[in-house]
Amino acid sequence: MDELKRAYEKMGLPENASKEEVDKRYTTLMRQSRARQRENPNGTEQADFEEVTRAYRYILDEDNRKASEAFNQQEYGKYKKMAGSAEKVDHFWRYYKFHVLGGIIAIILVIVGINSYLDHRAEQERLAKLPPVDLSVMYLGEYYMSDSAGKQTTEADIEAALVEQFPEFKRFKVNFTYVPLDAKDQMDIASQQKAMVVLATERPDVYITDTAAFNWVGPQGAFMNLDSQADIAKLLKPGDSYKQKTEEETAEHTYGIKLTGSPILGNIPIQAKDNYIASVREGSKNTEKAIQFIEKFLETKQ
Repeated sequence: MDELKRAYEKMGLPENASKEEVDKRYTTLMRQSRARQRENPNGTEQADFEEVTRAYRYILDEDNRKASEAFNQQEYGKYKKMAGSAEKVDHFWRYYKFHVLGGIIAIILVIVGINSYLDHRAEQERLAKLPPVDLSVMYLGEYYMSDSAGKQTTEADIEAALVEQFPEFKRFKVNFTYVPLDAKDQMDIASQQKAMVVLATERPDVYITDTAAFNWVGPQGAFMNLDSQADIAKLLKPGDSYKQKTEEETAEHTYGIKLTGSPILGNIPIQAKDNYIASVREGSKNTEKAIQFIEKFLETKQ
């Protein structure tokens, strides 16, 4: 404390001088020193003022130290013997919290990535054990995945139901794409946009559409002309054929077959606002099975 006392004496101040008084005194001494240096450039005034500056800084450092001690006592005094440890932890967290949070987030991302990879591997192994897909079916229209009781279902439920109805097939792959006839809100618009992407990227063997979706997709040339399918033709009843013109074919041909009325539909957990119309994709590798699929619906119609 003798050094602090000497610092105040060097500045010509009592030890109880306030910080404002110390600052004001230092400014005064600085001006006086500059004036004397101008009068006597070769004098010792600069060296003397450097001592004043050191004294001033020492007083400020002591004030800061006391303020810090008071703050620490207020913040960490309640921890008593553990005050030092609490202070270190607080300082570490204050200065490195973003580093710590970033590290935690990075660890979480790594864990999520590993889990996703393991889940993907497990799914790939599960799919590898399944039999090959006999028929891929896309439901496109204002359909809802639910059973007759209104219980929500999944594409896997629909696939399982189809296998039960068509035991000659070992496996179905279902793509369910909801498309509202009239877009009433942003969600409906998003559904229509998604449907456009799905139609451009997915290539199912069979499309099952409602009337609006059939009229939308039919002219685009995605469906196979079914006029030459004699086995289907002999099972058709009035109103079962859905004809359409395409961009390349100006004459009307049968591109869709009405499935509505078949009891098979009641065993598949999908609800529709309109008809079920089956179409075969142009260029399908499973055309024969697709035709067989449609025939069974027609054979069971009332």
